[in-house]
Amino acid sequence: MPRYALQVEYHGAPFAGWQRQADQPSVQGAIEAALARLEPGPHTIAAAGRTDAGVHATGQVAHCDLTKDWDPFRLSEALNHHLKPDPVAIRNCARVEDDWHARFSAVERRYLFRLLMRRAPATHEAGLVWQINHRLDADLLRQGAAHLVGHHDFTTFRSTICQAKSPVKTLDEIRIEEVETLSGPEIHFHLRARSFLHNQVRSIVGTLERVGAGSWPPARVAEALDAKDRAACGPVCPPQGLYLTGVGYPDDPFAAG
Repeated sequence: MPRYALQVEYHGAPFAGWQRQADQPSVQGAIEAALARLEPGPHTIAAAGRTDAGVHATGQVAHCDLTKDWDPFRLSEALNHHLKPDPVAIRNCARVEDDWHARFSAVERRYLFRLLMRRAPATHEAGLVWQINHRLDADLLRQGAAHLVGHHDFTTFRSTICQAKSPVKTLDEIRIEEVETLSGPEIHFHLRARSFLHNQVRSIVGTLERVGAGSWPPARVAEALDAKDRAACGPVCPPQGLYLTGVGYPDDPFAAG
């Protein structure tokens, strides 16, 4: 059976998350339903990461196995037709080897978190950012974030329902930038690692917000990390500002796309 890699973009608001749910809409369920319109099912697809309810993606990657030998472009066009009106799009499609796996072949995940700083309610960006009504000090944010880069036990920044075998991860990068947008000033948090724990990004951003607001000194981030205790974490920020922006592979299946 031919295997295809799919690069997927979606708005997370209408969904209970990536993973198929019995009684709630999911991104996986929407794509599998579209596949069933092309070939008899049932279809089961696998993704590089299972994003939570309300989390968005611009570069999620999944794979599917089909009976017909599809032209990748025609497959993406057909899927996009049947995905309407759900806010899900197949940005790219590529034929891959039979043993290629969207999750297990991945060597890197990249996330973006958008934080909008303004008092007036967001209109155009509602549901796409975490909005706060005060400014943050980007230099303090960077000082706090520096304590988290590297190989650490991230128990403090891990959900109590996380199913990962180990809390030890290597966070390769946290890059923080100030961005002026049409809606107002934003802080963008760019995080990169081979893999992440459940709620790790949202726990980190929520904690760093306390540093940028001046409520925590930057050194308290290191103390929280060393505590290896969920109670030492700052507030967990809401999901709507979080985006899975890319997945890295030894050989990019979409490089020629």
